[in-house]
Amino acid sequence: MRRALAAGAAVTVVAGGGAAWALAGDGGRARANGKPEPATAAVTRGDLVDTEKVDGTLTYGGERSVWTGASGVVTWAPAQGATVRRGKPLIRVRGEPVVLLYGGTPMYRTLRQGVSAGADVRQLESNLDALGYGEGLTVDREFTGATDAAVREWQDDLGLDVTGSVDARQVVFLPHAVRVKEVEAPEGKRTGAGQPVLTVAGTRRVVHVDLDADEQDMAREGARVSVELPGGKVVRGRVESVGTVAEQTGTEQNPATTVDVEISLDGGGGTRLDQAPVTVELESERRADVLSVPVEALLALKEGGFGVEAVEGAGRRVVPVRIGAFGGGRVEVGGTGLAAGMRVGVPSGG
Repeated sequence: MRRALAAGAAVTVVAGGGAAWALAGDGGRARANGKPEPATAAVTRGDLVDTEKVDGTLTYGGERSVWTGASGVVTWAPAQGATVRRGKPLIRVRGEPVVLLYGGTPMYRTLRQGVSAGADVRQLESNLDALGYGEGLTVDREFTGATDAAVREWQDDLGLDVTGSVDARQVVFLPHAVRVKEVEAPEGKRTGAGQPVLTVAGTRRVVHVDLDADEQDMAREGARVSVELPGGKVVRGRVESVGTVAEQTGTEQNPATTVDVEISLDGGGGTRLDQAPVTVELESERRADVLSVPVEALLALKEGGFGVEAVEGAGRRVVPVRIGAFGGGRVEVGGTGLAAGMRVGVPSGG
């Protein structure tokens, strides 16, 4: 996995100890004596954030395989990339549809009048009601005569055998609408009960990152991140989940131990690309309420260590500093004589 450190990952020495800034700055202002004003920057107090960029893949979340209870020749299958919603066929076997209904409990038994009450009955009734077959139907855990009537009407509309009973040959329960990623059983192929027919995912855009296991602390659930999409557009996102099991990835020559990180995108990212490479900027370190200066303000002192050149009106003096974390082109500094708002010398860039 490619990694790129944010600016400020290494100290840049910009002048020798005690050297005065000789370049004009602050918009090229001049003193009354004609000599240029030194370029300066403020010492600021606040949170200092360092970031690290990692590779990711823009895709759809919740990938899973779909099995059915139908057996026979597949007579229709959806196209790769198609979206299937509640009440629509996932596949047709021997000309009969296997329909997607929403729910978290799989179809594990035949549902018909007289079966024991259960959450799967409630799931079925909830879907029938949502599809417009709920007249006289109470959505509960009981398969009643009203449920039987709703099932028969639904079956008749779909061209299924009107039996009043529902099983895995007719229905697959999944939590939500799905997007077809791969067709395992294309038209003309023979399939059997329990065999995978499709690989699907949700319709929500996510970014997947295989993050080095030793960098797992950079990905915290709920943390905000930036994602650079193909073409350079940058969107905001949020870490949704961080895997707890490390996996071996890479090649024999370049093995890696990684954890899965899933990131949601604000507004879906505004793109329909799938399996596209992206760059994710994660927060690697945050120092709260510290003093910081631009990295280029640091001076290497002859006696060792670093300092900054304090600019006070026409006067200048070197103030030794202790340096800490880096982030966003700035460096944490501490020491006697430092305060938020004071000005320190920097190269003018001119």
